[in-house]
Amino acid sequence: MSELPPFLLFFIAAGLVAVTRGLPRQLILLATPVVTGLHLWQDINPGADVAYSLMSYELAVLRADKLSLLFGYLFCIASFFAGTYALHVKDTKQHVAGLIYAGSALGAVFSGDLITLFIFWELLAISSVFLIWARGTERALKAGIRYLVYQVLSGVLLLAGALVYYHNTGSLEFGHIGLDAGIAGWLIFIAFGIKSAFPFLHSWLTDGYPEATVTGTVLLSAFTTKVAVYSLARGFAGEEILIYIGVTMACFPIFYAVIENDLRRVLAYSLINQVGFMVTGIGIGTALALNGAVAHAFSDVIFKGLLFMSMGAVLYRTGNINGSDLGGLYKSMPKTTLLCIVGALSISAFPLFSGFVSKSMVMTALMQENHGYLWLLMLFASAGVFHHAGIKIPYFAFFHHDSGIRTEEAPRNMLVAMSVAAALCIFIGTQPQYLYALLPWEVEYWPYDLTHVLAQTQLLFFSALAFVWLNKKGLYPPELHSVNLDAEWFYRHLVPAGAQRTLHLLRGAKASTLTKVIAHMQGVKNQFGKSPMAKYYLSESWPTGSMVFWISAILATFLLLGLFGLRP
Repeated sequence: MSELPPFLLFFIAAGLVAVTRGLPRQLILLATPVVTGLHLWQDINPGADVAYSLMSYELAVLRADKLSLLFGYLFCIASFFAGTYALHVKDTKQHVAGLIYAGSALGAVFSGDLITLFIFWELLAISSVFLIWARGTERALKAGIRYLVYQVLSGVLLLAGALVYYHNTGSLEFGHIGLDAGIAGWLIFIAFGIKSAFPFLHSWLTDGYPEATVTGTVLLSAFTTKVAVYSLARGFAGEEILIYIGVTMACFPIFYAVIENDLRRVLAYSLINQVGFMVTGIGIGTALALNGAVAHAFSDVIFKGLLFMSMGAVLYRTGNINGSDLGGLYKSMPKTTLLCIVGALSISAFPLFSGFVSKSMVMTALMQENHGYLWLLMLFASAGVFHHAGIKIPYFAFFHHDSGIRTEEAPRNMLVAMSVAAALCIFIGTQPQYLYALLPWEVEYWPYDLTHVLAQTQLLFFSALAFVWLNKKGLYPPELHSVNLDAEWFYRHLVPAGAQRTLHLLRGAKASTLTKVIAHMQGVKNQFGKSPMAKYYLSESWPTGSMVFWISAILATFLLLGLFGLRP
């Protein structure tokens, strides 16, 4: 059993789910992550290595160490509560795609070489896009296509980088790569950056995740960006550029999240914000910072999954997810409200909740490495998280003006899944030593000292005070039915407009060229018409002579246009 790659269990389950219905299918959805998690815990130890020969290459389909095992446990937990949350779904396509997606994430984090990583990298893209398309709307179809373009581009860059890396080093091992590897390192770095949602490469996330199905978004929030975080931690730990990229990721989404009306899109921006903390920790590169990055990835999958599940329950029951149209739902959905608050407290890094015990590690590492001004920016980002995710999400969904919506509580399986995630948020926050024991690097750290607790409590208190004051003064951005264009403005507006302008110019140039050619040919015809030989060859003395000339001129024009790749 120690040689059984964990992704195989998910792929086998996907095949079984495709041919089963009802209770057997539900049991498979619940049992697969549990059995896989037990397999990881009992049978696979750090140092396990399984490889297969393919032609002249060794494909390492299983390489285990403490880093990959931590993400393996995390993905099994995420798959369990996502599967529980989706038990009521009868769409076979979603269940199959979800299992392949989760299995591909496991395959990626246990890959020992770049080619194996590439295979699972592309499987992640292909399987996950069906969770967007399954929504069945035109917006979902278009968002899914744009999502897939980004994901496939990331895979192409990864493959190109792997081939260049192999040419330069003679090795495909997936270990520390670094930007010192030259063009190969940069290609792989950008590939990882796309999946991590680096600034200007992030719009696939904020564009696609809110258009996915209610259950699909929960899965999407758990795997793609976390596989990328894992890959950066393994391949590019300590690269200083990641510090500045991470700080930018943590700060800029706040401004968009505050003005966004779609609450699932708010959470999508919040997801980028949280990944920014992880990327910053990876860039710092110390043991404490790296532990903080992977610990925060662990915490984020759970509390962000909880928030997406609570908003999914709202969308499922009301058919609406705009903050401007909701409010007062605590009367109809009190359990969902309470569970959402647990997620909000966790993402805001309240003491005794999971976000506090992981985010504080990255913040402490920043101070230890004398990045004081960056620490201030991350402090601003932490306050912004509390504003848009800790307060805005539960407030506008459940407590804002009474919208008059009266509905049922979330289905039982949704409540069970949210309860599991909420319990983990509290357990990790109150008993962080169990999470710390799983972390890959040895370091002494304890979050609950007086300085950390007081500083974080004061930050949260003044952030809440600012939110209340802004609302009372009417200065807080109102929830409006609007479209807030982000970096996608470049490819959804600027590039199409530029392409249309270019085509217009080409058409004008083509028309001008055609006019000049005809005028030139007319002059040639007149010159030929002056000699008897020209009249003989063109038969100008016949009525058909002029017709022959013009047919020849038109054919010549078409030939010239064809040579230049133009079409009349």
